[in-house]
This record gives sequence, structure tokens and C-alpha cells, in this order.
Amino acid sequence: MKIKTYLLFILPLSIAIGCTRTQEKAAQDTPSEVQPVATEPTPKEMLAEAYQLFKLGDDDGSIALANRVLEIGRETNNDTLIGRALTSLCRNSQRGQDTARLAELSAQLVQLAQTSGNKQWLMYMAHMNAEMWRLIGDLDSAEAYYNKSLAISKETGAIGMYTIDHFNKSFVSIDKGDFETAKALIRKYYQLRKENGLNPDDAYGLIALAYLLEQQGNYEGAHEVATVTRRLFKEQNIFPEPPDEKPLKLVETKVKKEVSPRRYIDINYMSENETVSSLLEKYLDPSS
Repeated sequence: MKIKTYLLFILPLSIAIGCTRTQEKAAQDTPSEVQPVATEPTPKEMLAEAYQLFKLGDDDGSIALANRVLEIGRETNNDTLIGRALTSLCRNSQRGQDTARLAELSAQLVQLAQTSGNKQWLMYMAHMNAEMWRLIGDLDSAEAYYNKSLAISKETGAIGMYTIDHFNKSFVSIDKGDFETAKALIRKYYQLRKENGLNPDDAYGLIALAYLLEQQGNYEGAHEVATVTRRLFKEQNIFPEPPDEKPLKLVETKVKKEVSPRRYIDINYMSENETVSSLLEKYLDPSS
């Protein structure tokens, strides 16, 4: 009787132990969930982040990423990474108007163009120098560099740079008082966008239009365009680069002095339904 009782007790216990060990063995044999290993972003991702940080005003973070890409480019003899990193660093030099640093970076881009045989690095060098000198106010130097950038971009088929430099160069014409040339450049900018499948209602080009109107003394029109520009930038999460935002800020400061407070508010409300297309038609018609 005791033996039967013992067997009745030990059998379930053995089964239980066996099941437990089977489960433990199965758990050991089953691969555990693999924890993702942190990897460094790709150079392309780092350059994109560097540009985003630049737009947000974080130059230290932007420069650190661009320098990392430059390091990778030199380690792997990758001309594209080297050139893009140098171009990114050129952009950062604009904020502090560091012409000495820009000259160093420009020399490296020229050397890269010579060793690689790729003219695009000369184009980017010219574009970045044009932007810097426009920001500083040396109009003749800026215009010369824009002309060089335009010539190379047209020759090489770099339609994006060719398009944007029509917009950029219009500021030089405005500052020189050549309003008709400025109008032609802004029109060409929007024409090129349309011809090449780019958004023809680009809000960025309105900066030039606002600045043109302000310099012509049309302060109410300038305020209207500037107001729409800021609204669209906010809606589209756009952060203009320093050389481009500078004239917009000048417009905003000037119109506050020249437009009465009541009229200023009225224009704010009136501009709520205006679009890029409607403003171009209103202020950039050849007869205007």
C-alpha cells in the first residue's frame, strides 16, 4: 500500500519535472529576440541632417556631421562625399560671414574639380561664394560668381542650380537698382520651374518679389507679399537660408515704419486668401 502511494506521488512529480526541463530546453533552443545594434547613419543621411541642423541654426551640430562625412570621403577616396561635405561647410561659413574659412573651403573645391575632372564642384564653389558676397553686400563680386555658377550649371545640365540662381541673382539686380532685370530674373525662375516639372507655386521666390516691391517704394504690396511668404513657409515647414532671409527681414522692418498700423492689420487679413500665383499675376505682370 505504501509502495502504491509512493508511486502515485512520484509519477506526477516526475512528469512535472520533465515538462519543466523540456520547457527550459525549448526556451534555450529558441533564439532570443535580437536587439537592434546602433549603426552610424549613412553619409547621405548625415549630410541631410547637417542641412536640417543648419536651417535650424545649429551650426556646431551641422559642422560636426559635415566633417564626419568629409573624413569618410577622404578615407574611401570618394570625391562625391568630399565635395558635398565641403559644400555643406561652405554654407555654414555664411552665418558668421567667415570669408577666410570660405576661401579655404573654396580652394579645396577647386582642387577637387581639377583632380576629379568634375565641373560641378566649381559650380558649387561659385554659388557659395556668390551667396556669401551677396550677404556681405559686395554686389559686383556676388554677380560675377552668380554668372560663373549659371554658366557652369547651364553647360552641365544642372537645372536645379541653374533655376535657383536666377532667383538668387535677382537680389543683386534689385540692390543695384536694375528693377527690370530683377523682374526678368524672377519670371525666368518661375518659368524654369514650370518647364522642368517643379512646383510653379514655389513660395521661396516670393522673397525676391517682396524685396523688389519694397525697393520700388510699394510698401503695402511688399507687406502683402511678405505676409503670404511667411504664412506659406510656416505651412510648408520651410526655413529660408541666411542670404535669402536677410532681404525678407529688411522688408518686414521697413514696412512697419512705412505702413500705418491700421492698414498693416488690414493687409494681414486681406492676404489670407492670396496665393503665389495670384501675387505673381498681380505684381509681376510685364506691364506692372
